[in-house]
Amino acid sequence: MMPFEEIELTVKTFQKLELSIEAAKFLIDIYDLNHSNFDGFELTEAAQPDFICLITIGALGKPQKVQIPKNVFEFPLVLILNLLAHEMLHVKQKALETLVEDKNEREWQAYYEMLFHTNFPKIPRVSNFYLKHFGNKGLQYYARMGENSELQLKYSMQKEEVERLINNLS
Repeated sequence: MMPFEEIELTVKTFQKLELSIEAAKFLIDIYDLNHSNFDGFELTEAAQPDFICLITIGALGKPQKVQIPKNVFEFPLVLILNLLAHEMLHVKQKALETLVEDKNEREWQAYYEMLFHTNFPKIPRVSNFYLKHFGNKGLQYYARMGENSELQLKYSMQKEEVERLINNLS
């Protein structure tokens, strides 16, 4: 794989040329994030300097688009790679052959991915600040599954892993 510095330079070049979609496509190829259920990127309004959000859109079982702000690459690349991995996992989760119907389960799995990179091992780890943030967001979705529900029981060991990670960062 290309060194991170070269990847970052390539993305910055795309950004200067206002080719955010091409930069995002480049990243999903380099980091093996692509999926057959992916139907491309769509640009949205610019993100605020202190908040960025990527969104996967499309009906369950149908091809998915990922919406990215037009200034997405003004944010730290490691953060963006983790957000892309989160959304590309949603693309996979919404495919017929790998369908995850429950939104809380999809979000739990996606936040868990941002912490441990089990599906996308090439994605670099974010800072402890973001690890803690993503871990806590994941735990919110875990709680929404319903106390002692079948879903919570299914992910109880992963929940313990997340709690240990967060505690070790404190």
